[in-house]
Amino acid sequence: MEEVTGAQLIAEALKAQNIEYMFGIVGVPVIEVAMAAQAEGIHYVGMRNEQAACYAASAIGYLTGRPGACLVVSGPGLIHALGGMANANNNCWPVVVIGGSSDQNQETSGAFQEFPQVEACRLYSKFSARPSSLGAIPSVIEKAVRTSMYGRPGACYVDISGDMVNGKVERKDVRFVSCCPPPPVSMADHTAVMEAFAVLKAAKNPLVVIGKGAAYGRAEGPLRDLVDLGGLPFLPTPMGKGVLPDDHPNCVSAARSRALLQADVILLLGARLNWILHFGLPPRFNPHVKIIQVDLCAEEMGNNVRPAAALLGDINTIASQLLEEIRKDGWKYPSNTEWWTTLKEKMAANAKTTMALSLQPAEPMNYYTVFHHVSQLLPRDCIIVSEGANTMDIGRTMLLNALPRHRLDAGTFGTMGVGLGFAIAAAALQGAQGSGHRVVCVEGDSAFGFSGMEVETMCRYKLPVVIIVVNNNGIYSGVDPQTWSEMAEMGDLTTIAPPVTLLPEARYDEVMRAFGGQGYLVRTVEELRSALQASLSYWEGPSLLNILIDPASDRKQQEFPWLTRSNL
Repeated sequence: MEEVTGAQLIAEALKAQNIEYMFGIVGVPVIEVAMAAQAEGIHYVGMRNEQAACYAASAIGYLTGRPGACLVVSGPGLIHALGGMANANNNCWPVVVIGGSSDQNQETSGAFQEFPQVEACRLYSKFSARPSSLGAIPSVIEKAVRTSMYGRPGACYVDISGDMVNGKVERKDVRFVSCCPPPPVSMADHTAVMEAFAVLKAAKNPLVVIGKGAAYGRAEGPLRDLVDLGGLPFLPTPMGKGVLPDDHPNCVSAARSRALLQADVILLLGARLNWILHFGLPPRFNPHVKIIQVDLCAEEMGNNVRPAAALLGDINTIASQLLEEIRKDGWKYPSNTEWWTTLKEKMAANAKTTMALSLQPAEPMNYYTVFHHVSQLLPRDCIIVSEGANTMDIGRTMLLNALPRHRLDAGTFGTMGVGLGFAIAAAALQGAQGSGHRVVCVEGDSAFGFSGMEVETMCRYKLPVVIIVVNNNGIYSGVDPQTWSEMAEMGDLTTIAPPVTLLPEARYDEVMRAFGGQGYLVRTVEELRSALQASLSYWEGPSLLNILIDPASDRKQQEFPWLTRSNL
């Protein structure tokens, strides 16, 4: 009889469930699992931190609809991955974490890195379990993969004790399971669709809000027809950018505050009324706004604002249902309304203010100057990864996306440190697919520091990621080198230096060069354009632009502080 090890069963089970990517850090007791995964043809990417590995695996889930796997060692390794699991759960992205654990016969004895892993993961995941035997491994992994995708997507955890990894069982005694199909698709109730269309048709100031759920649900086709045929203004959430192109004539991102404040009917597609949308409440929203809510999670309906119409089901299907009603009725929102005039005037005024900031000749540069020139050079089809405070917020408005699932950022959980993991996943996927879409990772200097050692991972696998570090010497703001020197002369910096400051003009470009990538120190517009053009043409590995900007540079005055409460 043929015997197989636990490691082989894990790898075979993952492959049987069409899991193509695994990210992690190996050690006792999971080295053999990574080797077995490679033998099965699964792409294994060795990372430098388990948290970044989990971020990468979850990004694969978002980009492909099928979870990536994250492989971690016991105890601290698993604990480091919990941040990635929490982030995936909040973003509603599928990921499967596989964690080694102490041998079963040593439990409660103070074993090496012993920790109650299954119990701990229940707070951060949809499903957390350990197979009861070697023969049960394939069925538990199938359930983890299925649960990660079905309903509201999220993280799932499978615990594998050390003695199970190299333990053997006869193949005939294993319960093998076929590949779980994609999640079932459900339609909204027809009566609810009719009610929703009636509310939309009666609107004076309608607005469509497109969230990352629409991107994950591959709803770009019917949504494009819905917006075009209905003549509706739309506003994407940060990761909803690109579901419809940001330069679409109906996109009102440049009048975001005004659109949300004055809309009387909002069609909410794959977005939640959470902090990103200010809970749908005044003063950011019209107190009498009517919400048409589209979501696949029944428990989400009515959170913070009771919807005028609740459409439960698959967003792609529901968009098609609404589109059918528009076609049958022949309705289209007029293009000559006062609402459109208000939105266009506000967009033009904001664009004028932004352009004035972008063209300021002073050096060091400000955020707007940097993003103005970056936006001129980025390929239209590039994948933009972005994180930071001002870096992410300003970049969201100035770096446009034309394609769905081509923007990844701090997300619903507002997590800093996700950028490099996301970029590695996107670049690995683009390389395997041969699409040629460039991955550009735009980081604040603080955000870069969370996962900066992952540049070694990029260099090791020769991933052609372009990293742009917008370096203002701090968190929100920093100080210039002269001020730093003066503070150092005054005494102990731990009692003097503002908590938001980082080392002025840190040489992040030299970090990239240390591992064999391309690094550029940028101070001027000319250096910025030259370095970015060179980086975009370089396909042999990663590049990093360390762009030194004015430490006092800030966002333009906001009508509402949308994504940060900081007044620093």
